[in-house]
Amino acid sequence: MDRRSFLQMIGATAAGVAGSLTAPGVSHARSKAESGEFYGILVDTTRCIGCRNCEVACAEVNGLPLPDISDKSLFASERQTTETQWTVVNRYETEKGKIYVPKRCMHCNQAACVAACLVKAMKKRKAGHVTWDTNCLGCRLCMVSCPFDIPKFEYNSALPEIQKCTLCWERFQEDKIPGCVEACPTEALIFGTRRQLLEEARRRIYQNPGVYNSHIYGEQEAGGTSHLYLSSVPFDQLGFRTDIGNTAYSEYSKGFLYAVPFVFVLWPVIMLGMSRAIKGEEKEISEGQA
Repeated sequence: MDRRSFLQMIGATAAGVAGSLTAPGVSHARSKAESGEFYGILVDTTRCIGCRNCEVACAEVNGLPLPDISDKSLFASERQTTETQWTVVNRYETEKGKIYVPKRCMHCNQAACVAACLVKAMKKRKAGHVTWDTNCLGCRLCMVSCPFDIPKFEYNSALPEIQKCTLCWERFQEDKIPGCVEACPTEALIFGTRRQLLEEARRRIYQNPGVYNSHIYGEQEAGGTSHLYLSSVPFDQLGFRTDIGNTAYSEYSKGFLYAVPFVFVLWPVIMLGMSRAIKGEEKEISEGQA
């Protein structure tokens, strides 16, 4: 096989992978999840036009307040995710002009929030989704431990919860792709297994050397994430942390927890009991006021 035939074969294979990634659905998602592969989203910032349709779709899917996407003044400053907005799009002025970047939970391979949670309210699903359960004591260690500042606490709620993107975990179980991916008009977001997404990212970089920075953000950061990014400029120009390193943040807390039995075994039980007692009182007060 000559060089030209080999490159044509590689190109055809890559095109097939890309087609499967952008298909409107996830075939046999649950059975694939059992194979142990993580699913995620590849964000190609060179294709994002800042329409914020992903923000609207995220709100609709998760029952959150709908954002006003006609308000362009929001691009004047960098926004963070909140307890009522799990996806936000920011605009950055870079050496190559304006670039729009969607931001949401990174769904780390070895999530620091999961490792920090003393009662396992934070869960890393077999398919890669990082989700939150109501079995929470409100310690907010997940917020402190997250290197991407994602989990948000409902400070103004009588029965507060931790809020963040779940990678549309419930939709995944119904063999549907995330709402944000489905709503993106330019395919700046694609959904698939992490392995497929990395292959697609490398294909785009290889075939378009003048378009993309060779760095795939999330491939190694914090031990790797299921939310990956492509960019035409260095990521520090897009508000990304570049000091995170490649070690999973869960490794930093593991030694401490196992070295102190009281913290690891007894403290969660005590805190959980206190949390349930407080929540019970708050619920009674809320019902009495109603």
